[in-house]
Amino acid sequence: MFKPLSLYIGLRYTRAKRRNHFISFISLTSMLGITLGVAAMIIVLSVMNGFEKEMRTRILDMIAHLNVTNYDGRIKESPEILKLAMKNRHVLAAASYIQAEGMLIHGNNVNGVVIRGVLPKQEVTVSKVGKHMDAGKLSDLAGGKFNIVLGYDLANILGVNVGDKLTMVTPSVNVTPAGVLPRLKRFTVSGIFHIGMYQYDSAMALINLHDAQKLFRMPDMISGVQLKVDDLFAAPQIAQQLRLGPLKEYWIRDWSSYHANWFHAVKIEKRMIFLLLLLIVAVAAFNIVSTLIMMVTDKESDIAILRTLGASPATIMRIFMVQGSVIGVIGTLLGGIVGVVVALNLAHVVHVFEMTFGFKVIDPSVYYISDLPSDLHWRDVWGICLVTLAISLLATIYPARRASKTQPAEALRYE
Repeated sequence: MFKPLSLYIGLRYTRAKRRNHFISFISLTSMLGITLGVAAMIIVLSVMNGFEKEMRTRILDMIAHLNVTNYDGRIKESPEILKLAMKNRHVLAAASYIQAEGMLIHGNNVNGVVIRGVLPKQEVTVSKVGKHMDAGKLSDLAGGKFNIVLGYDLANILGVNVGDKLTMVTPSVNVTPAGVLPRLKRFTVSGIFHIGMYQYDSAMALINLHDAQKLFRMPDMISGVQLKVDDLFAAPQIAQQLRLGPLKEYWIRDWSSYHANWFHAVKIEKRMIFLLLLLIVAVAAFNIVSTLIMMVTDKESDIAILRTLGASPATIMRIFMVQGSVIGVIGTLLGGIVGVVVALNLAHVVHVFEMTFGFKVIDPSVYYISDLPSDLHWRDVWGICLVTLAISLLATIYPARRASKTQPAEALRYE
């Protein structure tokens, strides 16, 4: 008795048994459609977030959060650069490096590579390549020994293992009485790393920084400095602080700029998938419209009696909006629960699916991962639920307005 009239009658209509079972069937279909749409959106967006997180992690295992260099890639080696960078309270570590291109030759196998000269003790503070060594150790890159660490796929392409010798060809040349000859140097493979990204595993080689200075004729020079910060998502803002502060004469790039196209493509795909899956909810919303229109037709005499008892058109409209909204709320709630539970336990669900049907959902030889990644973002869950509720509410407006325009005399003429 304390409930508003429209809410009370709307809820009673929702619970009441239907004389027309087809209306009940469409109501159930609408609710299941909303449940399926919400659950699908939550699960799919969580999987896409998981893939994005997995790729971001693998990228940051090989590169630092920030890179400080200049436009010609040659900086005078000086401890002052490291000290200036470390003055920022968000910078946790810094490491000098040299980066150049060359070719590696072993027997008849030849492959172009990116060669990075590093100091092992500094490198482990800004990247995680030392934790991804399949063979050997990063610390084996001692100066003067001309050791080299290769990516897993690069080692397979060249057909080498730890202890093998190979030849490096650099872009610079030696001018001799016999003519211009390429600059060659023999290296010993001291380690193999496996990041899990073909871009790095097939085309990256690490050598000692001092060996790189001799090889590329860069005495007392470096290509730049890598920085690790306390918040990788704040790296663009920290880079801006450094540009305006102690490192204003240098070119500073954050980690996202190295793969900007890929991250931008992922964002676009997430938006498009969200819109496509929203069509499931839209179809369910059309079913709500159909349900309420048939309900209005079925309840014309009830509406007419309520009008004659003094109910206003706005009250009649709210009654049917409540009824349609209940379908949307229950469907959204069930879909949210199913989506969150599956997203949080996706690895187990996929494992049971694979055991049941006997095939792998993710082929590790292709994707470098064996499990389907999932990263649930609660802001996605709330956003999906709010959009679904809004669509469900909008779907009730037309049938509810049609009910509010029912004329009592016309509806009761043949009763």
